[in-house]
Amino acid sequence: MPSIVGIKVEYNVNSLISMFGKQTQTSTATASGSGIIISEDGYILTNNHIVATSSSESYYEVSEATKVTVTLFNDDTEYEAKIVGKDEQTDLAVIKIEKTGLPKAEFADSDNIKVGEFAMAVGNPLGMQSSITCGVVSAVNREVTDSEGKQFTLIQTDAAINSGNSGGALVNSEGKVIGINTLKLSGTGIEGMGFAIPINSTTDITSQLIQYSKVKRPYIGISGMDLNEQTAKANNLVVGVYVKSIEDFSAGEKAGIKIGDVIIEADGQKITKMDELNKIQKVINKEMPDADKEVLLVIDGTTGQNAISQVKAFKKEADITGLVLTKLDGTAKGGAVIGIVEENKIPVKFIGIGEQIDDMEVFNAEDFVKAII
Repeated sequence: MPSIVGIKVEYNVNSLISMFGKQTQTSTATASGSGIIISEDGYILTNNHIVATSSSESYYEVSEATKVTVTLFNDDTEYEAKIVGKDEQTDLAVIKIEKTGLPKAEFADSDNIKVGEFAMAVGNPLGMQSSITCGVVSAVNREVTDSEGKQFTLIQTDAAINSGNSGGALVNSEGKVIGINTLKLSGTGIEGMGFAIPINSTTDITSQLIQYSKVKRPYIGISGMDLNEQTAKANNLVVGVYVKSIEDFSAGEKAGIKIGDVIIEADGQKITKMDELNKIQKVINKEMPDADKEVLLVIDGTTGQNAISQVKAFKKEADITGLVLTKLDGTAKGGAVIGIVEENKIPVKFIGIGEQIDDMEVFNAEDFVKAII
């Protein structure tokens, strides 16, 4: 398929060669993947894990991609690409090459696919460009957890997906894209279990990556528990998300959500799991696509050093743009915020010194330091 491209990524690997003096050796490594042309002027959709290879272990460190090149269908020319935007949470990224008149892919409606339908995986496995494997749609809305603990709702297929297929297309019998090949399960006794991101779920993400280089997510400010039919019946409740806690001054509190509530619907869509609350994000982006969106994490000033691990956990789920430090009217001094800001590079925007909305103040670093000394 002309709209499917091969991607090669170069990055640096710093290896520890001596435990004494921490001597390191730097080498260059490469990885390959696939991508889908989504515009005639060079925008290409792929997986985040292809272009964002950064990782660190006790004995080696892998840098971010230092060079990304694209090879087109029936064209041996390598085009250098720039990373436009990437999103770890959805494992999507957009790159761009400087070329026009490209054949962009045609998308199908992935909400309408059925189990048993024909499916074909197209990509660049092991660097072999435009390879095709065939199978069927084995399942839809399959909940999958990757090796890093991130959860996805994916299309399952038995079309063979190999290393390098990531970022390529899963297409239907008409050659229309229904998903982005992203991972597979492997191991003794496991065969034919590949997974793709439904193409419908990429639309909003792609638009934001092109416009903002990142995804702006609204933050509700609640923690909850999924209530299935059995749990709901045992507690005389309904199926949905049970609200266990709600943060001060959060959007959820402002909307009137209370502890003990069960959220069952958002914008006409049924809610049965916490991750389905992400549907609210689509509503906000649809109604206010050009609005500046802040994602503020509210930190209890009495939490202490435990707040650092809390921020790390929330960063994996939301693109946090700022912090709100509350309960500074009591004995709490909020000294842990220094470690949070230093480690996560997230600015403090506001502080709370009382229980009323008027007790919110714009954060002043100089005054804050004087108060905790």
